[in-house]
Amino acid sequence: MGFRIFGVNLYVKDSFKAVDMYCKAFGAEISQKILDKDNKSYAHCVLFIDGEQFMAIAEAPIDTFFGNKDKWQTMAMNMCLGSKEAVKKAYDILSEGGHVFDGPCPCPWNEYCSNLIDKYGVFWWIAV
Repeated sequence: MGFRIFGVNLYVKDSFKAVDMYCKAFGAEISQKILDKDNKSYAHCVLFIDGEQFMAIAEAPIDTFFGNKDKWQTMAMNMCLGSKEAVKKAYDILSEGGHVFDGPCPCPWNEYCSNLIDKYGVFWWIAV
């Protein structure tokens, strides 16, 4: 069998709030959720957009290193959202409490994009 799905799993602190924020930012819906043994966070939560798997989210283990939330990261979640309006909406939600490297603007390879780290420590490149 060949390559089928590239899966992304984010490990965050405060997974309930993170899932809520990502659903609002990208119009995602929860397709599966498994709570931890204390029902205080997600052990596994899968988000879909327009019927397609988007990503999974889980509560980060207590010893997870989150590093500096204001420094350029080695990996980014890239989201091409299809319109300036969708980029602006996601930017407004993801930038709250996060660190913005550049607000939505043109760059040589995209007409409207932004680089930022959200309040959960996830580096995003959002673009048309």
